[in-house]
Amino acid sequence: MQDYHSFLAEVLIPEEQLKARIQELGEEISRDYAGKQILAICILRGGVMFLTDLIRHIQPLVAIDFMGVSSYGVGSRSSDGHVRITLDLTTSIGGKHVLIVEDIIDSGNTLASVIEMLQTRHPASLEVCTLLNKASRREVDIPIKYCGFVIPDKFVFGYGLDMDEFYRNLPFIGVVDLEKYEAKD
Repeated sequence: MQDYHSFLAEVLIPEEQLKARIQELGEEISRDYAGKQILAICILRGGVMFLTDLIRHIQPLVAIDFMGVSSYGVGSRSSDGHVRITLDLTTSIGGKHVLIVEDIIDSGNTLASVIEMLQTRHPASLEVCTLLNKASRREVDIPIKYCGFVIPDKFVFGYGLDMDEFYRNLPFIGVVDLEKYEAKD
């Protein structure tokens, strides 16, 4: 396994900046949902670290559930908006205040499909909270109510985001130097 230092181009968002912004998001969500119960839906796998840190800063009651989503498209294209649910919710969202918690929003195609599907389940409200927003790559409009950071179009990893399923446990968001990264065999 390659040590991340060998392909780390830069630390885009250091640990302390992540912690401070996540606390701010939790406080904002707490104000907006005062007196309500929240069902936070984490989109797996990248959103897990963000979800656990975020809910520690939310004051209203929070229940959690998880959803696994796989996008598919033609050839090497990641998605043209078609998604396959690999893990569905175990909780009914009808009449509940749902907060989708996502690690990163890129084109928006996959999340747009998830939002459309969840709307058919009749939540009382449905909002999106993302840690990272690659707004320059957006292909469809996504109503993001809570955003941690708008980032440039760079390949990022760490703090839940992976490189070949590894490096999610790093406490910062780093940028990959793809010329130096050697994919595992």
